[in-house]
Amino acid sequence: MLTGGSVAALIPAAGMGVRLGRQTPKAFVELAGRTLLRRSVDAALASGVVDRLVVMVPPDLVDRTRTELPEAVVVAGGAERSDSVRAGLAAADTDLVLVHDAARALTPPRLFAAVVQALRDGAPAVVPGLPVADTLKRVGSDGDRVLGTVDRSELRAVQTPQGFTAPILRRAHERGGDATDDAGLVEALGVPVHVVPGDDEAFKITTPFDLRIARLLCREQD
Repeated sequence: MLTGGSVAALIPAAGMGVRLGRQTPKAFVELAGRTLLRRSVDAALASGVVDRLVVMVPPDLVDRTRTELPEAVVVAGGAERSDSVRAGLAAADTDLVLVHDAARALTPPRLFAAVVQALRDGAPAVVPGLPVADTLKRVGSDGDRVLGTVDRSELRAVQTPQGFTAPILRRAHERGGDATDDAGLVEALGVPVHVVPGDDEAFKITTPFDLRIARLLCREQD
């Protein structure tokens, strides 16, 4: 059982976020007076479990971000998310690592703490997950014919922060492969990934509609 260990939070913020329809990189879009990146950093710090913050941004925004986030180590991200995470790992000399999407800007601090606690209880990899509410259909390659209904009882919508022991995450990225999240790379190693309850507020701001929802939530909180 791992009872301690230093924690680094890696926040990839180098993506353009084309689906949000903005000229500004998505992480730098403002939400009620703070950028998505600033809100994600604040949540990580407010959790009380993060010892080191590493933020990966577009190369031309490194200097600006270092000025705006003096509490973080800022490095240039890469063309792909996995490239950014690898760059962040190189700057993270800790026992445990969290990887958190800057676009999940309203994630409550308690979710960071829950993931770290599961790691300290002995899990090698941890993801937050929510039960799937919608009925899911499997369709053909043309997308217009239902092939069957998927049993949603075993499905979870996975969020971030995702947590790992540092050696396992490093090994997963060294091996590489195709995956839509870091947990997928770890799964490919045959390492068990544990699930903790997710949070509705940890949704990913991807589209203009998501941003509208986030603004409404911020008004309620204010």
